[in-house]
Amino acid sequence: MTNVIRVAVFYDGGYFYHVSNYYRFNHHRQARLDVKGLHRFIQHRVADLEHTDTRLCQIVEAHYFRGRFGVSDMEQKATRDNDSEFVAKQLRNDRSFDDVLMRANIATHYYGADSRQQPPKEVGIDVWLALDAYDLAVHKKFDVLALVACDGDFVPLARKLNSIGTRVALLAWDFKTDRGETRTSQALINECSYPLMMHEEIDNRARQRDPLIDGLFVA
Repeated sequence: MTNVIRVAVFYDGGYFYHVSNYYRFNHHRQARLDVKGLHRFIQHRVADLEHTDTRLCQIVEAHYFRGRFGVSDMEQKATRDNDSEFVAKQLRNDRSFDDVLMRANIATHYYGADSRQQPPKEVGIDVWLALDAYDLAVHKKFDVLALVACDGDFVPLARKLNSIGTRVALLAWDFKTDRGETRTSQALINECSYPLMMHEEIDNRARQRDPLIDGLFVA
């Protein structure tokens, strides 16, 4: 009897949003990333890497972590920018994306952003993600943990997961925009069993008509 490969997906939400914005506004695809399509991609690629049938590679749970700005922070920004509709638009966008995550069976974990800094910044999200990922991997015995992140702060998590036999599939992107460069930590890449550089997968000319690649984007 062949065992099922149990996969969990963990998102650094701020990073995922940043990457999705890149594909929406700075890439010829001109479309946001689709989480359901990303999960299909993970299922197929991990099955290939684990040398098993796709049906025996199942995503058993997924978690999304992100700092969230409070209403007072939004109101202050609306005042500074003289945009009376900002709060309503932001709340609607947040709720719409929550609906997307809910339909994809992704559990959400939000932490208040530090409003003492201007602009407010996410603080402690990477620590929370790492603690939950390791705790769940220990108790639920995931075979593979797919990590959507790029920060070297996740190197200790990858090492701890390796120590308990959970393989880490890293989904990361390198790209440049007018505002700067986003580059994945080499130390993090080196610690992961399956580093998947997604910009290379997406821009590979041999895969331009691959439905798995097209499915990564919202139609």
